[in-house]
Amino acid sequence: MKKKLIPLLLLILGTSLVAAQEKTQSKNNLNNVVNTLKDRLTLEGYAQVAYSYDDTEGAKANTFEVKRAILMVRGKITDKWSCYFMYNFANTSRVLEAYTEYKFLPELTVRIGEFKTMFSFENPMSPCSLELINCNSQAVNYLAGYDGSDPLYGSHTGRDLGLMVYGDLFDKLITYHVALMNGQGINRKDGNNQKDIVGSLLVNPLSWLSVGGSFIKGKGCAVATSAMNPDIAVGQNYDRNRWAAGFKLHFKPIDVRSEYLQGKDGHVKSEGYYLTLSAHVLPKFDIIASYDYFNRNKTLKDKQTNYVAGVQWWFYPKCRLQLQYTYRNPHLREASNLLQAQVQVRF
Repeated sequence: MKKKLIPLLLLILGTSLVAAQEKTQSKNNLNNVVNTLKDRLTLEGYAQVAYSYDDTEGAKANTFEVKRAILMVRGKITDKWSCYFMYNFANTSRVLEAYTEYKFLPELTVRIGEFKTMFSFENPMSPCSLELINCNSQAVNYLAGYDGSDPLYGSHTGRDLGLMVYGDLFDKLITYHVALMNGQGINRKDGNNQKDIVGSLLVNPLSWLSVGGSFIKGKGCAVATSAMNPDIAVGQNYDRNRWAAGFKLHFKPIDVRSEYLQGKDGHVKSEGYYLTLSAHVLPKFDIIASYDYFNRNKTLKDKQTNYVAGVQWWFYPKCRLQLQYTYRNPHLREASNLLQAQVQVRF
């Protein structure tokens, strides 16, 4: 009996040891996977929930809305090779950005995919850092194809598909971007055989001063008709050119950003300029002011000036409460008032 029992006990003991080793190995493998994901994946997101009261004749509004609900994932493939994905769950849910890039040198990174068009100071900036609840100035919204105010181009949040090279030169004295883009917006194939050339240059001569300019030169393919440009039909190719120049000032108590922008769609010229100021009057509390002028058609003189005043309170890192009033004074229509409040939370 003892002779039979001893081998049985040895078998049970051996099986237990093997099972324990497999369990330990499985746990180690799981830990390795988790640690690898932690090292290689960065997950971020933010939401902006707003209230608006608008007394524009024929377009009055009194509403709450979820402006953005964004998820961002960055994957580190190697020390120099990465990929990025951004999705908006609010309103018309869609992919906003999806690209991969390789950093050959600090002076040279190559990116391919869907991303922000590097036109103007404001368009490449995140809504999380822009001072205005409506994000960009009128000219940037129109000329960069941000909000659909240009019907010929549509609403593409200032993004496009293409290939870009960029980098910093001379110890970040100069930052440059050069891109070859479809010129058709996000999640769309090119509507013609031409490509847009986009470029920007920013010079930082002093710690508190930056000056720069940007341009878009290309051919658009109209996705709708526009009262500002009635000679261009849907599906028609047209010259679509833009340029901008401006400066940024950064002091401890105040930040100032200003640009002049000009565009030409077919034979129609447009122009605008803005100046936005953020004064840090108290810890975590800012006063915001902005002057914003845009003329959609210099021949028709369809121009509008916006005056914005507001405050924002950073109640937690990257989280803020904003309150703003905008007086809108169009040349060809009645003036109107816009009152907005917005809560931003980010992780």
